[in-house]
Amino acid sequence: MTRANLIGTAAAIIAAAGVALFAAGVVRQQPDVGQFVSAANAADTNAPIYYQDPDGKPLYSSTPKKTPDGRDYRAVPAGADISFDEPGSPPGMNATETRADRKIKYYRNPMGLPDTSPVPKKDSMGMDYIPVYDGDDSDDGSVKLSPGRIQRTGVKSEPAALRRIRTTVRTPGTIQLDERRISVIAMRAESYLQKVADVTTGSRVAKGQSLMEIYSPAVSSAAAEYIATISSPVTGGAGPYGRGSRQRLVNLDVPEPVIAEMDKSRSVPVTIQWSAPRDGIVLQRNAIEGMRAQPGDVLFRIADISLVWAMVDVAERDLGSIAVGLPVSVRARSYPGRKFNGLISVIYPQLNKETRTARVRIELANPDLALLPDMYVDAEIDTGTPTPVLSVAESAVLDTGSRQAVLVDKGQGRFEPREVKLGRRGDGYVEIRDGLAESDAVVTSANFLIDAESNLKAALKGFAEAGNTQDAGSGDKTMGAKP
Repeated sequence: MTRANLIGTAAAIIAAAGVALFAAGVVRQQPDVGQFVSAANAADTNAPIYYQDPDGKPLYSSTPKKTPDGRDYRAVPAGADISFDEPGSPPGMNATETRADRKIKYYRNPMGLPDTSPVPKKDSMGMDYIPVYDGDDSDDGSVKLSPGRIQRTGVKSEPAALRRIRTTVRTPGTIQLDERRISVIAMRAESYLQKVADVTTGSRVAKGQSLMEIYSPAVSSAAAEYIATISSPVTGGAGPYGRGSRQRLVNLDVPEPVIAEMDKSRSVPVTIQWSAPRDGIVLQRNAIEGMRAQPGDVLFRIADISLVWAMVDVAERDLGSIAVGLPVSVRARSYPGRKFNGLISVIYPQLNKETRTARVRIELANPDLALLPDMYVDAEIDTGTPTPVLSVAESAVLDTGSRQAVLVDKGQGRFEPREVKLGRRGDGYVEIRDGLAESDAVVTSANFLIDAESNLKAALKGFAEAGNTQDAGSGDKTMGAKP
């Protein structure tokens, strides 16, 4: 922007603050002062161009003034509020003088529109077109900014580095029983319940604990045959006949301690003590003292809850980032602040078409039996990369949907757009799979402004190339035309 344009801009600011302006960019003081100060002279002599409230409030005056409490307004000279010189130019030398040895290629629209002119021009609002010098735009698609512009726009760069991308998938679920740790006690022959232990639904039982005493004609007959076989000197006890009789008791699901007691006492018990097959809690009790149980009737149902499952629903978009064996932290709503750690054991191969989620099973240790079936939980699945990967801040990526790019800081105020391929995201960073090398500095702040500048230059260059092509085509036709 030329010196005159900058001075005009300063005059516009003064006008917005309520200072009277005159034509030709002249600022007039109050009539009682009786003198005029031009903006150009103010810039050359460093004289005040206006006065501002000493506390920095948006209060201005074209003449010396005092605050209500008697303090003087602060004088603002040319250059203190608005820089009239191009960054890096000597004091008193404007941009035109600094670039006197450089050729103006064309003038571009001051509002960023794809419109150029070979000569100085004004737009519809009276703003001067901005000159573009040799070297301001490069053929490699990079953008060059002055140090002052970089500072004003807040451009920040950060090198690409190796990091472990940590992404957490959060999903709700419920606690379910481990199907492998459920036992059902049912008779395999007609039986009569002589006595039932003081065990109810919800009671915790230990393996081998007596649950009931039953009498079964079929079991008593098999037990008598077994005792006769092992006691007979002809069969030899441990021969094939003895093993066959014992197997019959096993097939009738007689508990092993009862068979061992028969081997020791060599007598047939009147009733059979039926014990719990595992540690756990009683989920169901159908046994009633004196009842007759038919084969297949479920009398007790016992589950071991020292190891339980957390069944969670993972959204379809997150399925690609989880795998069997990933660590999971589960928090129960009944125990705020407490965390249960587990691993993903199964990812079910069905997708719920209504909710677009898949069922995932997590195995959790439950030594103090705090987690109960159907309890609500919230799971956090750590899907981070096991090893560090090349990554940059998410704010560095310019994503248009079909194109992902970053702006590489080449130094000396030059920035190069570079297309990249992305990977996982997490913790404010994104994995770069292709397009960058370690320690490449990328712009993480104000990159959209630089990208807009790059797109503008590309558009202007396209218009210029199209114009040159049309001119060359016209020349060819003229050369080839017949006289």
